[in-house]
Amino acid sequence: MTFNDFGLKEPINKALEKIGLEKPTQIQEKVIPLVLEKQDVMAQAKTGSGKTASFVIPILESLKANKTQKKAKIKVLVLAPTRELTLQIAQTFSNLSQYFPKALSIVSIIGGEKIGEQLLKIQKGCDVVVATSGRLLDIIGKKQIDLSTIEYFVLDEADKMLDLGFVQELDEILKIIPKNRQNLLFSATYSQKVIDIASKITTNAVRVEIKDSTTHVEEINQRAIFVNKEDRSALLRHLIKENKFKSVLVFMANKRATDNIANKFIKKGYEAESFHGDLSQEERNLTLNDFKNKKIDILFSTDIASRGLHIDDIDCVVNFDLPRSTEDYIHRIGRTARAGKSGVAISFLDNENLSHFKLIEKRYKLDIKKEQIEGFDFTLLKTTKQKGTAPVKGKRKSKKDKLREQKI
Repeated sequence: MTFNDFGLKEPINKALEKIGLEKPTQIQEKVIPLVLEKQDVMAQAKTGSGKTASFVIPILESLKANKTQKKAKIKVLVLAPTRELTLQIAQTFSNLSQYFPKALSIVSIIGGEKIGEQLLKIQKGCDVVVATSGRLLDIIGKKQIDLSTIEYFVLDEADKMLDLGFVQELDEILKIIPKNRQNLLFSATYSQKVIDIASKITTNAVRVEIKDSTTHVEEINQRAIFVNKEDRSALLRHLIKENKFKSVLVFMANKRATDNIANKFIKKGYEAESFHGDLSQEERNLTLNDFKNKKIDILFSTDIASRGLHIDDIDCVVNFDLPRSTEDYIHRIGRTARAGKSGVAISFLDNENLSHFKLIEKRYKLDIKKEQIEGFDFTLLKTTKQKGTAPVKGKRKSKKDKLREQKI
């Protein structure tokens, strides 16, 4: 199957040809016709499956058919969990509409950038708004945006949004946008929370599910290495040197650890940088571009880099700290071995996190050989399950007692 089989108009076909897209992915094959038929869609698709184009292409096809107005009105609202993914989606809209006779106005609404500039773009008129929910609510609060003309509402990476306390923000946005609209919801997983969110948005969506084979885990050489916590930095340097890794993405537990280790590696002569939510948007954009353009060899990051970011030719992903969520393991390692290329994913294990790693293996039916590297001594402790002690009455305050105290 090719994109020509969808009967798309010339401007979009021309853009697809320029970008080099010829054959649709699985998710695109299934979703594009449904969107063109004006169906609500609830799609389960892993990161890297091509889901962004699966909604951008048919939405643009519909917008192309609309009569042009003197001042553009917002027809499309896309919500995404991170600033980087928001900018990427907006760029996809821009790339695929580049040959439209009248250029579309596409506005990104994200934190970390001047709100005044975003307000100005909105007031001039726009067709497509791609936003993070927090900044969008800021602008709604200022009564500077009209969402009454929305025809398409897209929720991308819905499961990731739940982790970011998104539910209340979504409720506020749903109160404002028109009830008569087409809804498109994408999620890497379908937990009960995601299903609950979906029920607020649409009750008649066609469900699309792409099997796990799209995660391309089979192309990733997964390794698990025992190492004492204090030896992890030295082991990482050893592995980079031994394997001649050129581009390495290292996931850390928190922002402070990310900064600290990046500074240590810089002092030792590595082209390294940290990447996390406390950086300004300008710093985040610059860091990502430098990593994509190979000016940075090692990027130490929190989980904001685990989803939706398209960075080519990452040799190795390292779980310096294991992800809290088992689902994030697949998202993290999926940053390597993209576009049919091979890659390596390494997880550092110790006596404290071994049981959690076994949960990850069980969840994804993995059996990864546990290694020890010569020169990095490690002693594996045998653990025995112990029953918890019985609760002692009177030691902790009941909920009723706590409520009484608050009223006093």
